[in-house]
Amino acid sequence: MNELLTLEQLVQYIREHSRFYNKHLEHLPPQGFTPGDIPLIDGNTYWAGSHDLANWPVLTAPVDDALLFKTGGTTSQGKLAIYTHAEWQTLVTAFGQSLSSQLSSGDRVANMFFTGDLCASFLFIHDSLAHVNVSISEFPFTGNADFPGLTASIRDHRINVLAGIPAQLLKFAAYLTEHNCVLSDVDTLLYGGESVFAGQLAIFARVFPNARVASIGYASVDAGLIGDSDRDCALGEHRVFEKHTLLEIIDEQSGDIIEECNRVGLLVVTNLSRCLMPLLRYPVGDRACWLDPVASPRRKFALRGRSAHSQRVRVGVMSLMTDEIHGIVQRVTGSEQWQIRIEQVEYIDQLSVNWVPETGSRTIEHLSDALRDALVAHYPAISTLSHDGLLNFQVKSCNATELALHPRSGKQLRVLDLRVYASAPEVER
Repeated sequence: MNELLTLEQLVQYIREHSRFYNKHLEHLPPQGFTPGDIPLIDGNTYWAGSHDLANWPVLTAPVDDALLFKTGGTTSQGKLAIYTHAEWQTLVTAFGQSLSSQLSSGDRVANMFFTGDLCASFLFIHDSLAHVNVSISEFPFTGNADFPGLTASIRDHRINVLAGIPAQLLKFAAYLTEHNCVLSDVDTLLYGGESVFAGQLAIFARVFPNARVASIGYASVDAGLIGDSDRDCALGEHRVFEKHTLLEIIDEQSGDIIEECNRVGLLVVTNLSRCLMPLLRYPVGDRACWLDPVASPRRKFALRGRSAHSQRVRVGVMSLMTDEIHGIVQRVTGSEQWQIRIEQVEYIDQLSVNWVPETGSRTIEHLSDALRDALVAHYPAISTLSHDGLLNFQVKSCNATELALHPRSGKQLRVLDLRVYASAPEVER
């Protein structure tokens, strides 16, 4: 496995071996600094040139001994996240050990995450399950398993744990409901890749009446480990991976490090086990708040939605990249003013792309239709999720006054995430 570094060791190494970090940290003293002295990573600058791995200035060495995965979910324009084999083993070992708290000896786990096309989730969970501290059996179905066969296998092999992306689990639940099928022996649903919301619990309860619903843990292919989940974590709550990551919550306007509980800010991660593609004070795009006081062991935090300036917006199995959307809106409509709005009614995501036309334009309806077609062509998962009844997608023109602004800075928000991330109440069964 890979060696875990201190912050000082990581900074020293990447300053010497990464052209990007050498410049990024040029004003930082050699020693005696604090995390707050280190500037946050700007995503656009960090990923610039990443299509050419031989010359990408972020990397600290040639990509000769590595695993490569695509970021960005289902978008075809995903960037590549890179791990050495040793770094990958460190990642899955730590995640698997943390996952042990959600499993019991004798559990039979259906891995329903997705694989193929450089997607990391299935392999990540598969490799992590090999490192749990209890005796389990894995059934590697993938997210492409046909539901009739999956249903029969769950019954025939007494599978009691289902692990997958919420959208896929909801799709399976809809299939079971349609066929009047109840799987009473399933006692655990472990989700990852997206949040589960209160309205969705009732959907699960109809067909999995004895199942508890819990996060499998919080990680991303680009940032690596972020938070682990144990049985005292409510929906949206996780604990810090001590020694493996330095996790911070930052005020989005002032940049101040937030230490008090229940104050929401931008979640920032420093990975202490990755040296080939280093992550140093990297905003992951989520907002969060602390639930435990400073110095609490494995300090607990809660997710509170996507950042208004996030470059990636997760909706079901789909990741929308704001820089890609900006380019599409500009190309199709010529507008610089637009905003993504995400809401949820029961288990259905409501996704709107609102854009501001030029005054007096007579082709607004035509441009909205063209913009919708362009976005669907770039993100095919929009059609898939819509067909499955998991997404209501709209493209609408609006006035500039209808776009939400930040209440303090007055800046236009690219992302307005109105989904409710607070802990969900218990569902009556």
